[in-house]
Amino acid sequence: MLFFARKAKAPHLLRGEQAEQQALDYLQKQGLKLLCRNFRCPHGELDLIMADKQTLVIVEVRFRKNSRYGSALESVTAAKQSRIIAATHVYLAAHHHNGPLRFDVVALSGDGQLDWIKNAF
Repeated sequence: MLFFARKAKAPHLLRGEQAEQQALDYLQKQGLKLLCRNFRCPHGELDLIMADKQTLVIVEVRFRKNSRYGSALESVTAAKQSRIIAATHVYLAAHHHNGPLRFDVVALSGDGQLDWIKNAF
C-alpha cells in the first residue's frame, strides 16, 4: 500500500486562512450569513460570499503583516477589483440573485487591527 505525504502549507498561506476565518467570524457577529467560501473560477477567487439581509456581499479579505509595501486596504488595486467583479459575474450566472449587491473589503494588519469597509468599490 502506498501512502503519499501531504505537503505542509506555506506559512503565508496558513496566515491567509487565519485572516479569512477571523474576518468571517467578525462578519457573522455583525449579522451577515455565509453563503460560499473561496469560490474559484478562471477569473480568480472570491474569498467570502455573504448575505446582509437581502444584499449579496462579496468580501475580499486582505492581510498585511506590516505596511512596508502598503496597507492591506491599499493592496486592493484596480486590477484586483476587476478580477473580483469578473468572478462575481461567473458566480451570479450560476446562482441567480436579483437583489442588491455590494463589494466589501476586510483589511487586517499584523497588529490585530481589523477594518471593515462596506461598499469599498
